[in-house]
Amino acid sequence: MSVNQVTPLIDTVREHETPEGIRLELRLAGPVVRACAWSIDMLIRVILYGGVSGIFAFFGGIGTSLMLIMFFLIEWFYPVLFELYNGASPGKKAMGLVVIQDNGTPITFSSSLIRNLLRGADFLPFLYATGLLSMLLNRNFQRLGDLAAGTLVVYREQALVRVQLPEAERRRPPVDLSVDEQRELIRFAERCPQLSRDRQIELATLLFPVTGKRGAAAVQEILGYAAWLTRGNR
Repeated sequence: MSVNQVTPLIDTVREHETPEGIRLELRLAGPVVRACAWSIDMLIRVILYGGVSGIFAFFGGIGTSLMLIMFFLIEWFYPVLFELYNGASPGKKAMGLVVIQDNGTPITFSSSLIRNLLRGADFLPFLYATGLLSMLLNRNFQRLGDLAAGTLVVYREQALVRVQLPEAERRRPPVDLSVDEQRELIRFAERCPQLSRDRQIELATLLFPVTGKRGAAAVQEILGYAAWLTRGNR
């Protein structure tokens, strides 16, 4: 099942289900942020061109030949090298983007090579006009190179930071809770540090039929339930 086979969404998030049953959410990168990434990469390439020119300018005809070879490698294999290393060129990495296969897996060498060699076609007739038109007409913002290689440019998934729950004595809930109810208790504990004391008490008192407590005692009781749910009865 590819990203193109999911139900159309109203935003730029696409869902993909792996063969193992894991659902991935892929947030697609649009033309503007990709243009910013390209500008950063272009600036880096210009600096590299200048450095190469300065080095080989003193070696006559041989230096010119080597310089042209280096120009070719920088222009066409600069993005391939970085995409294979960490999925993104420096420009894309700076903008929080990554290139992946359209099935959610890391980009392969052949796909990276194809999508970058076809930049010439995307550039036509000038300034990536064809690539931009392709992206605007495609719901996954794929330029011609992406379509041919089966790749997507998406926002890099941020590392999850585990929220530290407030310290509380672990207490087993007096009643069996559904998964959603357990999730809400844990969410309350996670939000407690951002809530005023009065708001904590107000919310905790709503569970009086379960806790049998009111006020600050009710808050501590619920925090104890959350601690038990997340850490067990160890």
